[in-house]
Amino acid sequence: MNESASLLIACPACRALNRVPQARLTEHPKCGKCGAALFAGKPLALDEPGFHAQVERAGLPVLVDFWAPWCGPCRMMAPQFEAAAAQLEPQVRLAKVDTEAQPALGARFGIRSIPTLVLFRQGRELARQAGAMGAADIVRWTRHYL
Repeated sequence: MNESASLLIACPACRALNRVPQARLTEHPKCGKCGAALFAGKPLALDEPGFHAQVERAGLPVLVDFWAPWCGPCRMMAPQFEAAAAQLEPQVRLAKVDTEAQPALGARFGIRSIPTLVLFRQGRELARQAGAMGAADIVRWTRHYL
């Protein structure tokens, strides 16, 4: 990454886009509109407008966990995904899409099994992995594709 360049970061609270220099990502940036922290070190739950803001409009790579509440492996992976978020943010945003609550997003990306991790950069899919993974594997897999 070019340290002098800026990224557009979508606010998790109000979805406003914030221009943040890459060199300042680790300085706990806040939203210029609502004042919320841009990073919390944990995954965001996304609906369709949130997905649009975080994945399609913002410049930060986003790792999305497509899951469902009834899925045992999904529930087992949830704390691992949260631990990975603490390690990968602020270089990568981690998010979760509940395919039961947001079926259109699951259908749009052809999610056939859950959990499925999909890594996006600037709205484009870079990689996908089906099946539960541990935190270290999630971090390693994500960094491999970036």
